[in-house]
Amino acid sequence: MLSENHKKTGYIEVICGSMFSGKTEELIRRLRRAQFANQKIAIYKPKVDNRYSDIEVVSHDATSITSKPISSPAEMLEVEQGVQVIGIDEAQFFDDSLVDVVQFLADHGIRVIVAGLDTDFLGKPFGPMPKLMAIAEDVQKVHAICVRCGNLAQHSHRLVKSKDLVVLGEKDSYEPLCRDCFNKARAKEK
Repeated sequence: MLSENHKKTGYIEVICGSMFSGKTEELIRRLRRAQFANQKIAIYKPKVDNRYSDIEVVSHDATSITSKPISSPAEMLEVEQGVQVIGIDEAQFFDDSLVDVVQFLADHGIRVIVAGLDTDFLGKPFGPMPKLMAIAEDVQKVHAICVRCGNLAQHSHRLVKSKDLVVLGEKDSYEPLCRDCFNKARAKEK
């Protein structure tokens, strides 16, 4: 039994890394553990991400969990009463207002788990992720394996020709690369 002095506090967890590193898989694992512990959860994803499903968060290995697709982080503030844990996938696709929303939710006693790419296809910090990492109590950087040399990969190298920041795709459009292989691939593109 909790003592009367125990106060429920929220906190922020960030799971980041390149494509194919297991970010969404880890997010789903944490959310399922919360469900197993009888905690009420809510899961959000950007409407723009409909690669596998319009209403589910789906990992590359086809693990899935039902979510609410939203256009704006402000929609998370309408969270159902009693929610204890909120999961957010593909956070890099939201604007910087996500940072204030996540901070507000955590300040109001909710555990917020955020997953997203920390860098874009150019290797630059992506969307609100750097700010989320800065305010989080816990940051876990996960890695894929470089498809060219087998080292740990931290970059999402785009295979298709486009200068657009957001290009949804899978293995036909991106490959995980280590720093050295990424730099070599980028040099060939210039």
